[in-house]
Amino acid sequence: MRRDLHDRLVTWKRSPGRKPLLIRGARQTGKTYLLRAFGREEYAATHYFNFEKTPDLAGFFDRDLDPRRIVGELSTHIGEKIQADSSLIVFDEIQACNAALNSLKYFQEEAGEYHVACAGSLLGVALSTPRSFPVGKVDFVDLYPMTFFEFLDGIGESRYRGVVESHGDLHPFPDAFHHALQALLRTYYYVGGMPEAVQEFAANRDLDAAREVQHSIADAYVLDFAKHAPTHDVPKISAIWESIPRHLSRENKKFMFSAVEKSARARDYENAIIWLEKTGLIHRVFGVETARVPLKGHADRQCFKVYSLDVGLLGALAGLSPQLVVGGDRIFSEYRGALVENFVAQHLAVTSAQDLHYWRSSGGKAEVDFLIEKEGSVLPLEVKAGVNPKSKSLKSFDAQFAPPVLVRSTLLNLKQDARILNIPLYAISEGLRFIELVSDG
Repeated sequence: MRRDLHDRLVTWKRSPGRKPLLIRGARQTGKTYLLRAFGREEYAATHYFNFEKTPDLAGFFDRDLDPRRIVGELSTHIGEKIQADSSLIVFDEIQACNAALNSLKYFQEEAGEYHVACAGSLLGVALSTPRSFPVGKVDFVDLYPMTFFEFLDGIGESRYRGVVESHGDLHPFPDAFHHALQALLRTYYYVGGMPEAVQEFAANRDLDAAREVQHSIADAYVLDFAKHAPTHDVPKISAIWESIPRHLSRENKKFMFSAVEKSARARDYENAIIWLEKTGLIHRVFGVETARVPLKGHADRQCFKVYSLDVGLLGALAGLSPQLVVGGDRIFSEYRGALVENFVAQHLAVTSAQDLHYWRSSGGKAEVDFLIEKEGSVLPLEVKAGVNPKSKSLKSFDAQFAPPVLVRSTLLNLKQDARILNIPLYAISEGLRFIELVSDG
């Protein structure tokens, strides 16, 4: 299954200022598959080295970090010469070898002719340690679960992706397309974007089989907690992970440590939640009480919501039934619209290079789900699970900050009504482009 990030890797390959590439992302989001597919299509040869599967590879980095010596010895090891101009060198699970991580500095400084791409499931944790390599010596990209559009590609429904991406104005989509996209979105909410689950569903359209894959992935994550996290944090990490559906089922979805454990205090669980964040398993959305850029400078770091990396995994953790997929629009309203908010959060994470934020009034009586920074302005994005677009919170935000446009994402069709823009949930990835059309108009 082709991933959107493939085109970005091609740009990296052709860049005259190319540095070693690091792909970050949670386990089983498809990093290895992406790099192997990229190597097959763009290079004469791909040389793959996995430091977790083959720990002995670390020995090539023990003596020194001379990149040409390392490449020469790796060539001897595999019995094939690694060509600088036509080969892709893949270092997978590179976080398992700190010396290999540090060697990337010297590949950049002394051997830039080699094409080196690396991946790691725990890179966020590894790179936060004092022994990590200097900043500025690598190019970073982040790989997330498959977006809704990638899901459409993966199950053979690319034509509907084309419908949305080629839509050049703010007129509603034709009803036939709108209804088909809604039905496909219901399926995505259940299957999610973990590549193995999508592949399983694409093969036989079996929702139960996709759910089995999701449970297997979730179980593997729990095993990772015990294997890789600090021992004293493992119970806390597991408790937070298991509590995500409970938090999102509440009316006020703000993360409460007391909901994890009655006696829990924030400072006791801080390291655990940071570990989950750095491994890519959760997204945090921080609260702000103002609408000034940069939002990061005004965020209350103690006030946040926690979403799963994937809406399908969230449904698996919550035990949602596959009957919801064929049960009309009920799946969108389950858990007080938690799946809808999670879906939007994970897609905003893909399209935004910044932290995610939501707005809450100083008195706590109004709240807007997400905020978008655009050209010095802060735009509110209200997310609704149904077709009722009324929102007192959006009106409250407008009265206080008067943004140039108010944005909603609902099950309703694309529509501009004065300063209010409704973006269908299935088109949220194209949200910024549709907002631009409002500005142009």
